[in-house]
Amino acid sequence: MWQLYQFPLCPFSRKVRLMLAEKGVQHELVRESPWLERDEFADLNPAGQTPVLVEESRGIVLIDSLAICEYFEETIDRSPMIPGTAVNRSEVRRLVSFFDQKLFGEVVKPIMDERMTKRLVTRDPPDTRILREAMKTANAHLDYIDYLLDHRRWLGGPVLSLADLAAASHLSVADYLGGIDWRGHKQTADWYAVMKSRPSFRPLLTERMEVIAPPAHYDKVDF
Repeated sequence: MWQLYQFPLCPFSRKVRLMLAEKGVQHELVRESPWLERDEFADLNPAGQTPVLVEESRGIVLIDSLAICEYFEETIDRSPMIPGTAVNRSEVRRLVSFFDQKLFGEVVKPIMDERMTKRLVTRDPPDTRILREAMKTANAHLDYIDYLLDHRRWLGGPVLSLADLAAASHLSVADYLGGIDWRGHKQTADWYAVMKSRPSFRPLLTERMEVIAPPAHYDKVDF
């Protein structure tokens, strides 16, 4: 069976978990805290980053969330997540890259650094200036998602795609850490409520990071 090395608030691991669930791939979770810098994990991925997916019986080690998602898109026909024409697939990949780089780098990572890493690892107080800036930028990202949903049924086009899984993964981590203000973003909130109601998403909402509790609305579909 596949083993996914991940930790609860890794948005890239969440993206892979959603992909595996949508594709119906059986797997087990292995908790990995990258900041511990375990030698055994470094042997799997010298970069020391999650997620890493391993199938020991076949000697397969897959690294990087996009590479993992592309592997299962290529090998499992069920529930295509990069669907449509070449133009459609290009747009899905563009959005996945946008969310993985811009949304993560400008919003999710700063919030994780201030509200998770500093609390669990360095024991430093959060920098409120950085948090305010990240939350302000989050609002701009929600504006863009609102715009996409004004013109499409799903983020990448007419059907659910990897773009939706990527965006929802990042937003769910930021939301867990109290970094998202949903007010004034009905389109995005309605889309996210649909994502939260999917069977693939429900397990993510039940997990908790030690000593860090999410807001009361976090696991509620009607929020």
